Amino acid sequence: MSTVNGGISFWYAQEGAPAPREPLPGDTTADVCIVGAGYTGLWTAYYLKKAVPFLNITVLEAKFCGYGASGRNGGWLYNGIAGRDRYARLHGQEAAVRLQQAMNATVTEVLDVCETEKIDADQHRGGVLEAALSPAQLARLKAFHAAELAFGESDRELYGARETADRIRVAGAVGSSWTPHGARLHPVKLVKGLADAVEALGVTIHESTPVTEIRPKHAITPYGTVRAPYVLRCTEGFTASLAGQRRTWLPMNSSMIATEPLTDAQWESIGWDGRETLGDMAHAYMYAQRTADGRIALGGRGVPYRFGSKTDNDGRTQPQTVEALREILVRFFPQLAGVGIDHAWSGVLGVPRDWCATVTLDRSTGLGWAGGYVGSGVATANLAARTLRDLIQQDSGQSGPTDLTALPWVNHKVRKWEPEPLRWLGVQTMYAAFRGADRREATAHSAATDRVAVLANRLSGR
Repeated sequence: MSTVNGGISFWYAQEGAPAPREPLPGDTTADVCIVGAGYTGLWTAYYLKKAVPFLNITVLEAKFCGYGASGRNGGWLYNGIAGRDRYARLHGQEAAVRLQQAMNATVTEVLDVCETEKIDADQHRGGVLEAALSPAQLARLKAFHAAELAFGESDRELYGARETADRIRVAGAVGSSWTPHGARLHPVKLVKGLADAVEALGVTIHESTPVTEIRPKHAITPYGTVRAPYVLRCTEGFTASLAGQRRTWLPMNSSMIATEPLTDAQWESIGWDGRETLGDMAHAYMYAQRTADGRIALGGRGVPYRFGSKTDNDGRTQPQTVEALREILVRFFPQLAGVGIDHAWSGVLGVPRDWCATVTLDRSTGLGWAGGYVGSGVATANLAARTLRDLIQQDSGQSGPTDLTALPWVNHKVRKWEPEPLRWLGVQTMYAAFRGADRREATAHSAATDRVAVLANRLSGR
């Protein structure tokens, strides 16, 4: 059986490419110009227009809505946020707890909007199960579970091997941690439904309109310039393509495979009746979901980074990466050794130098941005969008500070990545170290985390 490789993603292969929207017809003005029509840009347009219906909002997209990570991700709507521990060190535990509570509530917020706007994204709230497959992983799992409790997640549960198997029969799993703050969804169905909802509110979306440069009050494209008091950069892993932004966020690659639909007997052998999203505690971690049409969609790191912050055009994935992901699938579920892989694809996520997601509005220039989600963007983009809405309303005098504008990730400053070739060498070395550590831990009988992985984490700034 042949595997479709690229073509944006499996999710778009299912849904088909959207009907193209018109590019920008020429110079124009707006109250707010949003660059990027992924989750962050579309959610921001949605909440701003709902809050202030008279706003003239223009969204500019280089390809089409959801072309980037929003149409290629693993469909994990969950409460993780990049940088929480650092924010606790910088601003105190209480501030980080408020950030975590906001993320917990965000899962419900997204599902509620889907219901309100009648967006059918195959959403199923089964929570998130993160499994441990070695003594070292189990030790990290228990530490992770304790940390989540310390950040106020009192409804999280810790399982042993038998309780883990009662949920999902992962071969060799010695324990797991489960949170109810998570849901599976179909990424493209969500982004298409959200784009339709935004347009129905009166927001203008121009596709096939790449923004080459963002300046205060200006978004510059080959077709003309949009002038607006507020220009918001919502470009996540594609930020490096903008003038002056090459070293702002590193575009990290993540790759996925989708199996052929499994038989009833295969599902019976696996379990997974709760449709939880599934992850592990490896250093080069995996993530997976049971899709609505009975497949396993599973992802992990392939080639982690392309020299010069380059990004792919259509999601094509190297054969060795496809094989590596298949090996993870079979390691978790040996009974699927002969299952067909219908689709493989890749995408990029935005990684700041300190691995902290941020949301910012520069009140002196009207420039704003959000991102650096490090793979946790399906839910985090929604919280970022609501925060951008509040920051703009506060700046324009329509409201005062809110609980969201007081969260510790607001206006956090991050230093730039190193220039090439240091950037490329650093990322390649880091992930080689992580993969090597995972191999050693899988055969070791020690509960200690591999020392090379500890060093790699420290040097990377994670």
